[in-house]
Amino acid sequence: MALMSVGNRYGAVAVTIHWLSALLILVLIGSGFRAASLIDSAAKEAVMLLHVPLGAAILIPTLLRLLWWWLADRKPDSVAGDPAWQRVSAKVVHVLFYVVILGMAASGIGMMVLSGAGGILFGASEAALPDFHDYAPRVPHGLGARLMVTLLILHAGAAFYHHFIKKDGLLRRMWYGGAEG
Repeated sequence: MALMSVGNRYGAVAVTIHWLSALLILVLIGSGFRAASLIDSAAKEAVMLLHVPLGAAILIPTLLRLLWWWLADRKPDSVAGDPAWQRVSAKVVHVLFYVVILGMAASGIGMMVLSGAGGILFGASEAALPDFHDYAPRVPHGLGARLMVTLLILHAGAAFYHHFIKKDGLLRRMWYGGAEG
């Protein structure tokens, strides 16, 4: 598999960044909703010790992907025969992924800074975790999480539709291996 994308498939760099990002986002969604549901401070702190560093870490593949598309690679062509509304919808969903990821990272960092929770989580303070609902970035962070779930459902649903219903090889374009079959 080539490092760069070609007309009908993504290259190894794009595929790796895609699946690494997907894994991080799934863990972040699970840990974020889990932390939000916990009342016990010690349990919440344990989940946040995973969630916070991964939340900061998602910035790396996101920025790398943006730089990769901007400087080094081009996306494969759209699948032939897709109606215009599907091509536009796909572009909108992909742009919203970037906006939501960057917004979630910014609001998460904002909550850590404003609440002092970063120092609590990483040992600079013995205080209990604050109630994040007391901090303004909590609202966009929670809305962003719900929007991310919606985008993931739309994205995966479209991929499965192409794979199982249309059988047009779209999903195989975003995996490692040879030419489409």
